[in-house]
Amino acid sequence: MGNCCVTPSSDKKNKNKNKKNKPNPFSIDFDVNHGSGGSKKLVVLKDPTGHDLIDKFDIGCELGRGEFGVTYLSTDVETREKFACKSISKKKLRTAVDIEDVRREVEIMKHMPKHPNIVSLKDTYEDDSAVHIVMELCEGGELFDRIVARGHYTERAAAFIMKTIVEVVQMCHRNGVMHRDLKPENFLFANKKETSPLKAIDFGLSVFFKPGERFNEIVGSPYYMAPEVLKRNYGPEIDVWSAGVILYILLCGVPPFWAETEQGVAQAIIRSAIDFKRDPWPKVSDNAKDLVKKMLDPDPTRRLTAQQVLEHPWLLNAKKASNVSLGETVKARLKQFSVMNKLKKRALRVVAEHLSVEEVAGIKEAFDTMDTGKRGKLNLEEFKIGLHKLGHQIPEPDVQILMEAADVDGDGALNYGEFVAVSVHLRKMANDEHLHKAFAFFDRNESGYIEIDELRDALSDEDDANSEEVIIAIMHDVDTDKDGRISYEEFASMMKAGTDWRKASRQYSRERFNSLSLKLMKEGSLHLANEGR
Repeated sequence: MGNCCVTPSSDKKNKNKNKKNKPNPFSIDFDVNHGSGGSKKLVVLKDPTGHDLIDKFDIGCELGRGEFGVTYLSTDVETREKFACKSISKKKLRTAVDIEDVRREVEIMKHMPKHPNIVSLKDTYEDDSAVHIVMELCEGGELFDRIVARGHYTERAAAFIMKTIVEVVQMCHRNGVMHRDLKPENFLFANKKETSPLKAIDFGLSVFFKPGERFNEIVGSPYYMAPEVLKRNYGPEIDVWSAGVILYILLCGVPPFWAETEQGVAQAIIRSAIDFKRDPWPKVSDNAKDLVKKMLDPDPTRRLTAQQVLEHPWLLNAKKASNVSLGETVKARLKQFSVMNKLKKRALRVVAEHLSVEEVAGIKEAFDTMDTGKRGKLNLEEFKIGLHKLGHQIPEPDVQILMEAADVDGDGALNYGEFVAVSVHLRKMANDEHLHKAFAFFDRNESGYIEIDELRDALSDEDDANSEEVIIAIMHDVDTDKDGRISYEEFASMMKAGTDWRKASRQYSRERFNSLSLKLMKEGSLHLANEGR
């Protein structure tokens, strides 16, 4: 993942000189600062350490890539100490929600006390083009990869890992922070030593909370999402549920609530039926199973708190937990789970690289076309007539549902930010154009299929330890018609199953919004970015 050296946008001052004063039309500050002739630049952070990142750090290879940011290896020019720097392009901050997320992530990292299992914040920088978050570097790899690399994986090892994860949850809750996105990928080892501490690395979806406060945004990753999140009424208890899902996976290698589609995953979570019959559960201790059940109680008022989890006999007596191997089956499943995530991440990186600002620029034109009253907002009638003018024949009830789903502030109209968010979300979620580009990345011989050699080559630099058995297992899972290769339809199905429910969709009712948007996209009703160009 980090085999090429890329310099972030702040290192391209001369090239961007002419674009320096160009406003970001996708930022919340655009209307305020530019709508009335102002020339104020978008400011995200309240009190960054500084503005010139490259004066303090040498920026090296890319370490990872997310929806908004790219993380680089960064070296302090004076001390030569190495850090991770997440650079978030301001061009990617298209809505008020995006900007507030970045601000809050930084504030939470500053607020959290120093803890051996939480990545520490070093510095923050902000220039005209990006926000840069400099953090402690974790070089020891992902949680599942470390487990698989060990020759012997036991219930005792799972207990020590879970103790660390729940201690992080406890520290968050004691400091009024709800994590909201606990999953194995968000835990890295600090270094490659056997004694290396495990660290929580990502607070991008975290929020501050007060006792008794309830939240309704749908956030996180489906496999780890608590039932009350889907019901849009939740508190910090959701973090214990997510940790319970991780514990289940640690003990048997597969998620407790799984299905081929997001809707299926959601239904399994609501049912909350836990399978303790499959291998290796018969040889897992009763204490471990008891803790899993109490962490995955669908009633948050009965679910254990983080403190109660740490006081559970299985964790209190972690040193006495079974040291008998859970078997090669569990290791193989964890390996497959980890590599499948890497396959999706690789594909999502390709997708992300094709989501340029230019691509969504047409949405601004579409908005202006619909905004006949020139108020900077679309009422229901303008939205309906505008869609009709663009050639979209949508039944009035569906327009009403779409309007309600997108109207974040509940004022009965769509402002530009809401319109951008709903348009970009619909296009990213349901338009296959970007998935075709990702598929083409893997289909290097352009045969129309991803063959096993291409799969093996694409994943070769993700993890040197990828075994042939894992590659075969992934091919077996994705290749549903069993012809020995992956078609585009099979690839798209894999990508859409269990995908992160990201920030762009957090404000909307998923059940209504997804069903409607998929329907509209199938009918070709909302290709706004193309139509607006």
